[in-house]
Amino acid sequence: MKNLQFLTRRRIEAGIFLVVFLGIFGGIGSVMGVPNMMNTLMKTSHDLLINTVFYLMGITVLTGALGKLLIEFGVVRLLEVMLRPLMRPLYNMPGVAALGAVLTFLSDNPAIISLANDKNFSKYFKKYQLISLTNFGTAFGMGLVVIVFMAGRGFAAAALVGLIGSFVGSIVSTRLMQRFILKAHPELDGEVSGGNEQKISFKSEGGVFLRVLNSLLDGGKTGVELGIAIIPGVLIISSFVMMLTFGPGENGYDGSAYQGIALLPMLAGKIDFIFDWLFGFGHPELVAFPITSLGAVGAALSLVPKFQAAGFIDGNAIAVFTAMGMCWSGFLSTHTAMLDTLGFRNLTSKAIIAHTIGGFVAGIVAHWAFVLFSII
Repeated sequence: MKNLQFLTRRRIEAGIFLVVFLGIFGGIGSVMGVPNMMNTLMKTSHDLLINTVFYLMGITVLTGALGKLLIEFGVVRLLEVMLRPLMRPLYNMPGVAALGAVLTFLSDNPAIISLANDKNFSKYFKKYQLISLTNFGTAFGMGLVVIVFMAGRGFAAAALVGLIGSFVGSIVSTRLMQRFILKAHPELDGEVSGGNEQKISFKSEGGVFLRVLNSLLDGGKTGVELGIAIIPGVLIISSFVMMLTFGPGENGYDGSAYQGIALLPMLAGKIDFIFDWLFGFGHPELVAFPITSLGAVGAALSLVPKFQAAGFIDGNAIAVFTAMGMCWSGFLSTHTAMLDTLGFRNLTSKAIIAHTIGGFVAGIVAHWAFVLFSII
């Protein structure tokens, strides 16, 4: 009986999937023509791989090496000590939480998962605080890569303004998540076994030259792995989003890269006054960046060169992109994986809601902070 129910459910899922799949691509193909749609998908993916992914990989290798050097020679530890006084009043977290922020900023969201599972780290947290690391750590994921990328496009100051927005968004997301947790599980407001925060350290061995060399090579290797990890998101998500963002070429649809049906701008254009007031977006196409950031910030970064070439980009857009890209940074997958690891999968929806709100706050703060920055 159970097998029959399972087979029935699977057949229904298959039917629904086919209807949705054929509906989406059938609709796009009816506008562009199926051959043009396929050629555009392939050429867009190829161009993104050659001109965007390898550029991003170069950044991740360099920033990976830099991050490893900062860890090896105690700079991360120093930053943790400097940031520790902010943790309790701003985030309601023990001081060691600053280590999570710094490491995810230098690398990516998964760093917070490994830290949360480290008993020498987690013992300083109450249970609800440890769970809220899901939102706290994600808000800084790939931060260094995002800022370096934006600076490389000529918008260093705007990227730093965006960092402020991401910082505020992380506070909102973390605090909201803590409130949601305590409301659902008040029993988690118990103390976890304490310890001396000063015991957390990074051991180093060998001479200075060997430590530098190993740090550069190990960090660069980590950067290569991160660069490879972003390939699926960039090629799959960005290609599809771009097809929904951009329209036909000057000569109509001919299968060239970066053509599409311009669905997202049309939908955003109907409520563009909201995006204009909240984020200062002068072009509805720009809404594609935060949407893509939900899945992968690396994929979202691949949109920037095309937007810049089209003349859509200004300092304000970069500030908002940086804030929302860092704060969201593909949190949908990270939240699910981390909460599952901690044994609180039932809180996934609450974490997503809190972080979605935090990302919007990050973008709004970045926009108005840039307006203030421009006036000054």
